[in-house]
Formats: sequence, structure tokens, C-alpha cells
Amino acid sequence: MDLLPKLEQLARRFVSLEGELSQPEVVSNIERFTKLNREYADLKPVVAAFHTYNNVLKERADLEAMIADSSLDPEMKAMVQADYQAVKEKIPALEEELKLQLLPKDANDDKNVILEIRAGTGGDEAALFVADVFRMYTRYAEMQGWRIEVMDISENDIGGIREITALISGAGAFARFKFESGTHRVQRVPKTETQGRIHTSAITVAVLPEAEDVEVNIDPKDLRIDVYRAQGAGGQHVNKTESAVRITHLPTNIVVQCQEGKSQIKNRETAMKMLKAKMYEHQQSALDAARASERKAQIGSGDRSERIRTYNFPQDRLTDHRIELTLHNLEGLMQGVGFEKVVGALMNADQARKLAELSEQSARG
Repeated sequence: MDLLPKLEQLARRFVSLEGELSQPEVVSNIERFTKLNREYADLKPVVAAFHTYNNVLKERADLEAMIADSSLDPEMKAMVQADYQAVKEKIPALEEELKLQLLPKDANDDKNVILEIRAGTGGDEAALFVADVFRMYTRYAEMQGWRIEVMDISENDIGGIREITALISGAGAFARFKFESGTHRVQRVPKTETQGRIHTSAITVAVLPEAEDVEVNIDPKDLRIDVYRAQGAGGQHVNKTESAVRITHLPTNIVVQCQEGKSQIKNRETAMKMLKAKMYEHQQSALDAARASERKAQIGSGDRSERIRTYNFPQDRLTDHRIELTLHNLEGLMQGVGFEKVVGALMNADQARKLAELSEQSARG
């Protein structure tokens, strides 16, 4: 197997990490301990699969030696040959598993998600579709057992949402949502249409990993914090006190705002979460060109200026243009039912692409 030298190197690194993580100077350094512990956790399944593979290879070699033993009686040899065949058949699957384990992992996959959805072309119909897509994501997240918290929202008077920012908390949330970034197009007869004509509207979705404190260092002197009265279509989003918070990071001109909570303190905390997520993404894009390129591509697309998916209601069809996936039962999908098929197909396509790249790298030596 061409990847054995790399696997042996990773196994040695795993043993080295075990030693480092037990050292008092590492344990007392939270940032270093967290970084090493993550690397250790990432390597653990790889090394476990490698050990299983080696054990099977050893078992195969032992059985081959027994088959070559001329003193073995025919009945015993037949039993050994049957065992040998069974062990031999395990190896291709184990090798495939090792290749999957060696695929580059997105360091953000296990993080929570900052989800931003905005109405694009289409006016009120686009805003109504923002509400529909957010409901779809919410129900899908609930099916995964994740928690959803609205951080900021701007609604219109007919039940639509001009823009919304939400935090989705749960293990693996970013891994399953990251391919949603881009422009989503809807084709249907709007509720506001009196002559039954089909309209085409668009919304944009952005998916950011929630940043941790150790990853983003924000100097308070670089912030301008404004407070104002919450505004909206009415009800809970309007109040008579200055509880809404807007934070501007002056060096980058990144602006976030939150007006969902009644408490200015709570809104400030939420706005800081949003700012850290955007700052983290800004830093990653600046420091890691490969990461930025992959995020922009997101399986061949993902740029917000490009159409990545179409929801065609007259044809009861959802089409993801990046992987040429078409599914029907659109009403069910919009309720989150079966949306895992979309997520799974995107993840599988990404995995296949990475496997092809890994094979090319191995072939080049």
C-alpha cells in the first residue's frame, strides 16, 4: 500500500503526542494543550484503523505460513485456506477506510455555525423565501439534535425575512452546513402574484464557523459600539429602550448588530460572537489561501455571486447545480424531511474529490 510510510509517520506522531500531553508544562498552557489535544483526537481514529490493518496483514501472513506447511493434514489445510480467504477479503475495505481517514480534515467541521441568510433579487418574494429556507434549516438542525438561536433578524410586514443571522450549536454542525454557502434560486408563483405567473427570486446564504476565544484576539480599542432602539415589523422586535447593539471593528470595517434580546448586555454578548466568527473567517482567508479557495469553490462553486441550487416548485424539484443532484418532493424537503440526502450527496462528492487528489499525490510519489 503506497500510503504505508505516511501512516507509520502518523503512528509515531500519535505516540509522541501521548507523551507531550502528559507533561505538566503542556497541561498548564491551555492554548498549547488544546491544540495538541485536537491533533491527538484527529489522529486517534487513523492510528486505530492502521493498527487494525496491520493486525489483519499479520494474520494473513500467519495463515500463508500455515498453508505452506507440508505437515498440515488436508482437512486442517482446507480450514486454514477458508480462513485465509476470509481475511484476504477484508483487506481492500480496510485500505479504503485508511484512505478515507487520511483525507484532509477541515479544522472547523466540529464547530458551531453562524448562519446568515439574506434576500436578494425578488423583493417580498425573496424575503418570503428566506423565511422558508430558514425554517428548512431549523427543522433539519432540530432533527440532528442541535440548538438554534436567532441572533439578529429583519422582517417585513407580510411574514418574510429580509435578513437573519442565527447560531446553530451542535457537534459536526459546520461539517454538514458548510456547503450551503452561495446563491439559492427559487422559481414559483408568489403569494403576492395575482395572475398566477411564475417568478424567479434569489437569496444568499453564508455559513461561518463560530470562533473560539483562543482563536481570535480583538483589541477593545479597535471597536466602536453603538446602541439604539430595536426596530422591526412590530411585536417583540420593537422596544422603547436602547437595547440594540451595533459593533464595528475599525481596522477591517466589519460590522455586526443584534437586537433580538431585551437586554443590552445579552445583545452585546451575541454581537461579539458574531464579530468573532467574522474576524476568524477574515483571518483564515488572509492566512490560509488554500482554505479560502476551498471555501469559495465549495465543490466547484459556493461563491455567493453564483447560483448553487434551484428550488422549482411547479416541477416539484430541487436541483443542486454543483453536483447535478435532482430530488423531488420539494414540499417535504422544505420541511427538513429528506434534506439529509442533499447534505450527504454534497459530502460524498467532496470526499470523492479529495480521494482523487490523494490518489494523484500517491501516484506522483
